[in-house]
Amino acid sequence: MKFDELGLNESLLEALGYMGFDTATPIQEQIIPEILKGKDVIACAQTGTGKTAAFVLPSLQLTAENSNDVTTTLILSPTRELAIQIEQQIQGLSYFLGVSSIAIYGGGTGNDFTEQKKALTSGTNIIVATPGKLISHLNLGYVKFDTVSHLILDEADRMLDMNFYDDIEKIRKYLPNLKQTSMFSATMSPKIKDLAKKVLKDPVQVILELSKPAEGVLQVAYLCYDTQKSALILNLVRGRKSLESIIVFCSTKKKVAELHKELKAAGENVASISSSLDQSKREEVLLKFRAKKIRILIGTDVISRGIDIKDINLVINYGVPNEAEDYVHRVGRTARANTTGIAITLVTPRDMAQFAEIEKLIGKEVPKSPMPAEIGEGPEWKVKSHSKSGKKGGGKRHFKGKRK
Repeated sequence: MKFDELGLNESLLEALGYMGFDTATPIQEQIIPEILKGKDVIACAQTGTGKTAAFVLPSLQLTAENSNDVTTTLILSPTRELAIQIEQQIQGLSYFLGVSSIAIYGGGTGNDFTEQKKALTSGTNIIVATPGKLISHLNLGYVKFDTVSHLILDEADRMLDMNFYDDIEKIRKYLPNLKQTSMFSATMSPKIKDLAKKVLKDPVQVILELSKPAEGVLQVAYLCYDTQKSALILNLVRGRKSLESIIVFCSTKKKVAELHKELKAAGENVASISSSLDQSKREEVLLKFRAKKIRILIGTDVISRGIDIKDINLVINYGVPNEAEDYVHRVGRTARANTTGIAITLVTPRDMAQFAEIEKLIGKEVPKSPMPAEIGEGPEWKVKSHSKSGKKGGGKRHFKGKRK
């Protein structure tokens, strides 16, 4: 469906045309008209399906129609990177509308705080914020959200994973005239369903292809030992000029630092990002990676969601993710917008059962590629059942506790 069939005004259509967009994605097609009608919505879709534009476009239109110099829309996101990305998209699409916006997040300077305070007290139309930082401002008593009519919870499942439930509830108490709430999530977990029952009124529900990597992703697994991983990654990336943008996901900051050191020592153009970096450094690294001044980016799950980096050629999972859904989000960094890409996962013997769970979730067996001869032989693919009922298959269920 074309954007001009969704009830968007001429100014937004002009902005979309200027940016080269004319056809809506499935989630945009289903969600935009409902938000324009004032309906509460809950949308569940994987990374790369266009969720951000699905709520930004109708929010901009409603804001332009119904506000002057007041705040009408509040968007909560789990991370500062995602808050920045959302606000950048708002700026790009609101060029012809005159709608004001700002991203509120922590990790900045005293000048940043002063700028945020000014925006929160002067009636900036759309506020995009991380829950913790917004509460810091709310606690100081100068923020008045009496005019906010639309609350959007983006990556709601991730916010709950990060223990923001109480923060969300506290923020909602500052919105006495709230008329519409929209929730966007990558999973429909029991926690999300419980939150939806609490904050949504007779919502329109849209669920699109949960837990399925994009069709354009070529998925491959290498069976290896821990001691072979760094050499294998170097073998996979060295000399392959067609792979201009590569992301490697590690489970811990320690692994990120170790792999960064090893690849850099081998002469690779590499950078890393984790919560250890301050905000300005993280933004600098991401900017260089987007501009292809950095070829290999190593990071934790801070970059698996909410970072809009196009044209990723290769995603490497240094280890099997703790949660099967996280595999989908990591893989979703490549093959975006109908492009193609490669996703490689390094699987050790202890991870085989967990990887089998991922294959079960995505509904396909991921091909196991032989190890390069110069790296040495890897382990054989063996998955034992751990079912108490004695049934075969399925493998050992993955751990649901906290990640390291």
